[in-house]
Amino acid sequence: MRHLLSTADLSRDQAVHILDVAEEMSEVNTREVRKLPALRGKTVVNLFFEDSTRTRISFEAAAKRLSADVLNFAAKGSSVSKGESLKDTVQTLGAMGIDGIVLRHGASGAPRVLADADWIDVPVVNAGDGTHEHPTQALLDAFTMRRRLHGAGSRGQGLDGVRVLIIGDVLHSRVARSNAWLLRTLGAAVTFAAPPTLLPATTTPFGAAVHHDLDAALAEDPDVVMTLRIQQERMNDAFFPNPREYTRHWGLTAARFGRLPERTLIMHPGPMNRGLEIAGVAADDPRSTVVEQVENGVSVRMAVLYLALTGSAVNGTEAKETVA
Repeated sequence: MRHLLSTADLSRDQAVHILDVAEEMSEVNTREVRKLPALRGKTVVNLFFEDSTRTRISFEAAAKRLSADVLNFAAKGSSVSKGESLKDTVQTLGAMGIDGIVLRHGASGAPRVLADADWIDVPVVNAGDGTHEHPTQALLDAFTMRRRLHGAGSRGQGLDGVRVLIIGDVLHSRVARSNAWLLRTLGAAVTFAAPPTLLPATTTPFGAAVHHDLDAALAEDPDVVMTLRIQQERMNDAFFPNPREYTRHWGLTAARFGRLPERTLIMHPGPMNRGLEIAGVAADDPRSTVVEQVENGVSVRMAVLYLALTGSAVNGTEAKETVA
């Protein structure tokens, strides 16, 4: 694995392999000393042109637990605010001797441009680009689902036959895109439930089915319900009348949550707008995986960084030996 730019690039075997390596990494996070020497001597740059404390800290923790040195670069207060281009920024960092870049950028496609250009020859991991993709979020979501559904026997497993309902702002959500592609690759059936104004103008966006009635979608008893954050910072128009109206028609309210089967998992990529897209009772219920998703995110990002920066064999043997 050289780069991780999009979940659409992953085959089923590749996706399962990343999740299996993440299982190995998760064992490290339960030890008294949560550290591996796998990336000792390597330097990883968190190159963030957008604010995201949660994702940056998760990648930083993952790199440090693999013994890598970490440089955190924020566009605000840097030369970027003076007009420096992505190319010049990356070449400057390259001259300092770095081994990998975790890039978050407001422009869709920026990580792929960086990976395809000859500005620097290091692995690139997409930490979110515009309204395009967020592949490590989708991987940690799939990892969390697989663990909840298969338990100790999750290694080697996909998500065949699992019905996932994703609710909300699909139009502006990179999480929705990455999840739709990855979950379908792993064998899950994905359905979006959202108002037409918050969906791409196609009948099957990213290969998923569509519901315009949330209550009807919930009545089909999905195995997983994932609510998306309303991306207010990316909206340049009014996509629904007001927050109260959105909650009434599209929020996972306490009443809707109470009608779900006991086996249904509740997920949210965070940060949550409690009371808008999800009720507090749903977010805090034992069926909710919100906290687990954050914890699992470190394990998944450890796996991604390890595979990208070491070019480890697809069979995963090296990963197991490293963790052992």
